Amino acid sequence: MNIPIRVMIVEDHPDYREGVRFAMETEPDIDLYATFGTAERALKSIEQAAKDTRDQLPDVVLLDLMLPGMSGLDAIPLFKERTPDTHLLVLSQSDKETDVLRAIGSGASGYLLKNASLNAISDGIRTVMAGGASLDASVAKFILENMRKQRPEAGEAARLTKREMQVLQLVSEGLLKKEISDKLGISVPTVATHVRHIYEKLGVQNAPAAVTKAFRSGILPPEGD
Repeated sequence: MNIPIRVMIVEDHPDYREGVRFAMETEPDIDLYATFGTAERALKSIEQAAKDTRDQLPDVVLLDLMLPGMSGLDAIPLFKERTPDTHLLVLSQSDKETDVLRAIGSGASGYLLKNASLNAISDGIRTVMAGGASLDASVAKFILENMRKQRPEAGEAARLTKREMQVLQLVSEGLLKKEISDKLGISVPTVATHVRHIYEKLGVQNAPAAVTKAFRSGILPPEGD
């Protein structure tokens, strides 16, 4: 029997927090670890759990950005410092370039907008837990468009194979491993292997960082090139 994914919710809006909490409690493979309305309280809880070796830390933190007191953006590096093995999945109303890129650059494994369905949030949790990255489709498109506009001249590009380039392009479009598998006619484990090689060659740890670096370095060209 698989161990349920321990999820912490950090969200200050009571109704939204309760809606997500209820959805998580109906998922057999997800265990609600704790809920908090501020980043400060969530971080304090993690500090206390880390001191007590009997306590387990959360596997995934669902993190709002617009929080009272310390913002979610400011909290991301602190979460990564205090519980480096925990995956951070941002749930935000903001699709501003600065928020998205800063969250990804600080170590978030995914970025979903709050209008995402509860099923999409549950799938996002499973995706980041499996080592992938969960990006809202509009956020993925937003990142690509902005990287195309701001892309500098290509430097020393990583030597990606033709298949790795195909996989990277589909990752940049926000597709999940299963969707990439179906589109390219290859197995999910094979997709996972290609993704791992892409991360290694680009020197990144997740899909958002890979997409960002690929466009900034010129590995992925803008449409029409």
